Amino acid sequence: MQFGMMDYGYGMMGWMWILGLIFWILVIAGLVLLIRYLWEGGGAKRETESALEILKKRYARGEISKEEFEEKKKDLL
Repeated sequence: MQFGMMDYGYGMMGWMWILGLIFWILVIAGLVLLIRYLWEGGGAKRETESALEILKKRYARGEISKEEFEEKKKDLL
């Protein structure tokens, strides 16, 4: 029985192939997550306006009258 470098090399090639495959799967998954993160605004917190702030802006632009503003403000608070 002769054990040379070639006998042990094939077992190691299998492991290296699996590790290489795992590496590329992780790289591709990381790129996909990075692209999604950047596409969705880079993780910036989007603050939504409260209903009262929207109401104040509508009143300031003249879209609603003072009576409507007061009535809707009372409903909100």
